[in-house]
Amino acid sequence: MRQVAGWLLNKTSVHGHRLTAEAFTAVGARKYHYPLLASLAEFGPSSQASLGRRLGFDRSDVAAMVNELTQAGYVERAQDPADRRRNIIAITAAGVERLDQFDALVAAVQDRLLAPLTPAERAEFVRLLTRVLDHHAANPAACAN
Repeated sequence: MRQVAGWLLNKTSVHGHRLTAEAFTAVGARKYHYPLLASLAEFGPSSQASLGRRLGFDRSDVAAMVNELTQAGYVERAQDPADRRRNIIAITAAGVERLDQFDALVAAVQDRLLAPLTPAERAEFVRLLTRVLDHHAANPAACAN
C-alpha cells in the first residue's frame, strides 16, 4: 500500500484533519471557521449561497456556520438591497483578527504535519499536490472515467 498514492494521500489527510481539529478546538474554534473567514477576506462580501458553492459546503451548513460566526462577532449578515431574499455576509474587523490567528495556527499545524520534510521538499510537495488538484478541478468529466 505504500506505493499507492491515493492511499498515502488519504492517510496523510487523516493526520492533517486530526491535527487541525485539535488545534482549532484548543482555541475554541471549529476548523470550518477558517475557510469561511478566509474566503470572505479574499473575495469580499458574498451571499451564503456563493460561499457554499465556493467552499463546497451545503447551504444549510453555511447558514449554521454564519450564525456561529455572527454570534462571535466575526462576520455580519445583511439583507442584499438588490435581492431581499438574499443575505450578504461580510467579515468584520474582529473576524480579520481571528483569521490572522487562524493563519498562524494553520502554519503551525502544517509545520507539524510536514515536519519530516525540508523547506524545499515542502514547497515541491505543495507544488505537486496543487498540480494534481488543478488537473482534476479543470477536468472533472475526464477524471470520472
